[in-house]
Amino acid sequence: MITLAAFLLTLGVLVSFHEFGHFLAARCCGVRVLRFAIGFGKPLYTYHAKNKTEWVLASIPLGGYVKLLDGRDRQQSISPEEEHQAFDKKPLWQRSLIVAAGPIANFLLAVVFFGLIYLTGAPQLPAVLQNPPENSVAANLGVAEGDRVIGWQDLGSQADTVPLFGDFEPVASWNALRWSLMDAITGEDGFALELQSPAGSRYIKAFYAKDLPKISPDKDPMMSLGLLPVATPLEKWQELKLGPIDAVVFASQRVWVITKVSTRLMIGLFTGNTSLKQLGGPLSIADMAGKTVQVGWQPFLAFLALMSISIGLLNLLPFPMLDGGQLLYDAWELVAGKRISTSMQEQLQKLGFILLISMSLLALFNDLQRYISP
Repeated sequence: MITLAAFLLTLGVLVSFHEFGHFLAARCCGVRVLRFAIGFGKPLYTYHAKNKTEWVLASIPLGGYVKLLDGRDRQQSISPEEEHQAFDKKPLWQRSLIVAAGPIANFLLAVVFFGLIYLTGAPQLPAVLQNPPENSVAANLGVAEGDRVIGWQDLGSQADTVPLFGDFEPVASWNALRWSLMDAITGEDGFALELQSPAGSRYIKAFYAKDLPKISPDKDPMMSLGLLPVATPLEKWQELKLGPIDAVVFASQRVWVITKVSTRLMIGLFTGNTSLKQLGGPLSIADMAGKTVQVGWQPFLAFLALMSISIGLLNLLPFPMLDGGQLLYDAWELVAGKRISTSMQEQLQKLGFILLISMSLLALFNDLQRYISP
């Protein structure tokens, strides 16, 4: 029951906020919103606002939608007096803003969630390294067990030139370091680490781009890199607590890095660099929601932030039926000077539906293999 409740709360919060982004942008652009629905299926509760928007809470809480006044909808009859409130009558930049506002809302929500965590203070696993695996990049460079990462510096894509080390960015925790490492690996950019040995001496190790492991579907790049955290008792973790402005800045940086890494891994699904087995469906989401909510509100909030980023990115895929598909239509209109015909959009919608169903079935199949297969 806890898992189910956490799963429904996850979808309810993230999808509702996504749709609220569309709603708010539409209202700001003067577009009439006919319906704001949370869930699908039979309405359980309906409220008619003075601005003629119908607010609906439906029986199947697996999503939501915003229905706009739109002359392209053959089921809508729009009078001449209402045309100025129709979505399709608005300038291109306003239509694009309304479409993009949903994913943008998800990214902003992730910043808020991470910001709340850092504002209230969160225990962080120290960036103390374990003995690197044999033949890993870190082992070949002489990284030893107990070394603590205290500084980070980007080296870019330079191959093997000796860098002139300047100021290093402080490393707050292993979690922050892990995302920086994934950013470097997926972006194929080298980096340098400032390390402190258990004896207190400091030294620098440079990991050049040419030496970094490649993302592949059958290997763990972190194991090949060899930078892994040592098991540390909870009482030795350090609290990361920031002021309001610093919390927002740090949260924004975290969302940006996670977005970059996730985008590259998502592209890898289509190029073959990332395994399709990593796709997760509703069972994976429910499992993680249930586990994190039982650990505490901060882990659950962090999970919501990660899911919010994922939903934002998923909706930006250039597939018909998704926000990214509509933005692709807008890009075509900007370049060609004319809109894609309604009939063509309908055909592309069918193709997009098939693609989405295929991805959903694959994700569900992966879930069944993880949680049901012996």
